[in-house]
Amino acid sequence: MKINVILRGGECPRAFKLSGRLGWTFYQLYRAGACGVTPLEKPALRWSSYVHQLREKGIPIDTEIERHSGIYKGIHARYRLACDAVVAVSGMEAGE
Repeated sequence: MKINVILRGGECPRAFKLSGRLGWTFYQLYRAGACGVTPLEKPALRWSSYVHQLREKGIPIDTEIERHSGIYKGIHARYRLACDAVVAVSGMEAGE
């Protein structure tokens, strides 16, 4: 997956090109909107690493820690994109 992203806000919009897992992660955040997304809802390895890499590129992402129950009760993160964005996607495969 390859995506072109324009982040709105601030004095000057910023443009990024993302691909692979970073593109997938950003797209999941974008699609989730204000509800955000958790690794429990969209299972994937290394969510926290991809979020960290996106933040290093200057993309603002909020993290909220939530508790979950069940046999393996504990905590997980809910990630939310903390800015307005315009996204153009190319190279999506079925199921992405």
